[in-house]
Parts: sequence; C-alpha cells; structure tokens
Amino acid sequence: MFVFIRNILSGRNQFASDGLLLILAGGLGVYLRAVPEKLLEWCVNQITLSITVKDDDVAFVWVKEWLLEQKFLKRVRRVDLDTTLRREQQLALIPAPGYHWFWWGKRPFRVEFSSSEDKRGWSVKRTETLTFRTVGRRQAFLKTFVQQIAECHDQTMGARSSLFVHDEYWVRVDGYCARRLESVLLKAGEKERLVQDIEQFRASKERYGQLGVPYHRGYLFYGPPGTGKTSLVSALAARFGMSIYGVSLGDFNDKSLMRAIQDVPTNSVILFEDIDCMKAGKARPDANEREKQLWPDKPGDETGSAERLGVTLSGLLNVLDGFHAPQNVLFVMTTNHIEALDSALLRPGRIDYRLLLSIASKEQKMALYQRFFPEASASEAREFVEANYSAETMAEFQGLLLALDQKRQSEPDCMFQDA
Repeated sequence: MFVFIRNILSGRNQFASDGLLLILAGGLGVYLRAVPEKLLEWCVNQITLSITVKDDDVAFVWVKEWLLEQKFLKRVRRVDLDTTLRREQQLALIPAPGYHWFWWGKRPFRVEFSSSEDKRGWSVKRTETLTFRTVGRRQAFLKTFVQQIAECHDQTMGARSSLFVHDEYWVRVDGYCARRLESVLLKAGEKERLVQDIEQFRASKERYGQLGVPYHRGYLFYGPPGTGKTSLVSALAARFGMSIYGVSLGDFNDKSLMRAIQDVPTNSVILFEDIDCMKAGKARPDANEREKQLWPDKPGDETGSAERLGVTLSGLLNVLDGFHAPQNVLFVMTTNHIEALDSALLRPGRIDYRLLLSIASKEQKMALYQRFFPEASASEAREFVEANYSAETMAEFQGLLLALDQKRQSEPDCMFQDA
C-alpha cells in the first residue's frame, strides 16, 4: 500500500497523482473553511454561559410559567399555544420553536426553544428543550437566574393549590378545584387540632434540624367510604398553600417511585389514596404466602414475574423515612380499612397523626344543612336530619341536600318547612 502511494506521488502515474492531489486540496479547503466557524464557536463558548432544561424535568414547566410572567413575551411574534399552562381559564401563549431574545439582569439573553420527534417503534415521542444563553463566565449569575424561576413557581403555587399526577413526570391536572377548609365539617375540635398540628410542624423546621430529625410528617385519615377523607386533604392543602402530588403505587416500581418522589418540590402534600388497596400497603402475609413471594417462579405459582412488578413494602417504607425521603413535605394516606395495613407502615415516623372519619354525627349533618340553607332554623335542620337518619356518611347526606336544593330551585314558591 505504501509503495502504491509512493509511486503515485513520485509522478509515475500522472492521472492518479493529479486525482490524489485534487482530493487532498479539496479536503484541506473544506477543513480551512470550517476553521472560522469552529473558531467563532470556541470564542462564543469562552465568553458566554448557557443552561438547558429538558421536558422530562419538572423544572421545564417552571420555566414556561416564568416566561408567561415576563414583559418581553408580549413582543414575541412567533408563539405557540400551550394548554398545559392555563391561567384563570385563559390559554397560554409561549415562544414558538426557534431563537428569541430578551433582556434580564442587565444582560442580553437568547432562548432557544427546540422540539424533535422520535419515531422509533409504534408511537411518536416528542422531546422539547429550552436553552438559555447569556454573556458572562461566572456560574453564580445563572444560579441567580434559576433561583428567580424557582421563586416564581413558589409564588404561583402559593397563590393556589394544584393537583399533580405522574406520567413520566409530574403533570398538573387541569380543572382541579381545591376545597375550602370551611366547607369540611368534622366533629367538634377535630379540625382545629389537625390544623394546629400542621402549623406547629411548619414552624419547627429549625428545631428538626437541631435534633437531627427528618423534617417531614405523616398523616393517616381512615374510616368508611364517603366520610370526607379526600375532601379534607384538598382543603388542608389549600389552607396552607400547598400542592398535592397524588401517587398511585400500581403505576410504579421501587426505583421509579423513588425518582418521582425526589422530584416533588418542598412544601407539598404527597397523597397515597386508598393505601389499603395497594399491594405495598397491605399487611405482610403468613408463612405460606411469604414463601410464594420469595420463590414466585416456583411450579404452581401462576403469578410468576408479574408479582415482582409494582412497589414493595420495603420500597414504600424507604420513600417515607429512608435516606432518600424528601424534606419539608406532608405524607398523607387515606384508607377504608386500617386493619389491613402493615404495622410497619403505621409506626411513628411514618404515620405521626391519625384521624378517624367515621359515620357523621347529628351535629355535623345539622351544620351541613344550615350551610346549604342559611335561612333555616336549628329546629328545621334537626327535623330534616331525623327524617333522613339512614344517610350515615356526609357524602350520602350531601346528596340528599343537593336534591333538596334542586327541588327548591325549581319550586321557588314552596314553603321552607314543606321540604
């Protein structure tokens, strides 16, 4: 091979020699033409800072929320409609894919919004990224920029309580309307004691740190269906300006649950609803059942590897108080059957406060009646309650009141006591 090249370069084969020289000259020209571009790219990288956020990160939504608050967005001529950032029933407009310029912190910024589609397989997956670039060399400036985005998110969440569900990342549920704490009627003193407990926890962050105790608290609301457990969670979150992150353990395994919980921001409520219906929350089986779990592929076991999917009890316990447990959050679980839960799940540190929501008392029903009909007297409320004693839960009794209210709306001239 080397002899062949030497012969070409020595001029013995003029045609091949000229061709090789032409190829070398062309390649050198292409390389030299790219030198200015590479040099410019190197210079730009030396004098600028950049930060990229991908759509699989929870902060991606935070950045888009921040963009909606910026004045420069009104001057952008190419925008996209984003229905995931609905504000007070108004659809959001965000910068369209491409480059956009704005001024922040006395420095020019360029934001690039790019999207791509991966068509491998049967489905098409769309990936979006936001890249910010500005002049400077100190990373501290970017940290200040990111901090303002986080503060904007905190203010947005503080203004209202939102509900999030997990679908590869946390997604806000459109149309969620939080309950007001005043609309949740419990037995005398229960609501006040619960609110006081949360207030004390939120005011004790420094003390938890001094004692070396993980700064989170667990609550368990249990009782028959329809007693208002979910409504109470919604009302408490709204009362303290916290968002709810609903976890369905059947959608996770141990690793994915840990990653999802680590993405939950501080000052949030992590809700495990109907924990008794989830495999990880149930009491541990007897010896025969335990043997089947240890050897799931043993002959005669129909579950096989399918049983290994999902969250295990140890995986759930690690999320609640293990090394990876989040700080400054409230863990809330609801259940209809507390006796079905594993004792390890109920110990202090995982469940710190229990509240039984049982069959509604006569006083609760009367208070709800007078909330629907403020003009009613106590005797009229008591008469209606006694006439409908079969409605045991607040949900059942509320259904009767809604029917009565609809009847009165259609018959406005009917006498009050005739209801």
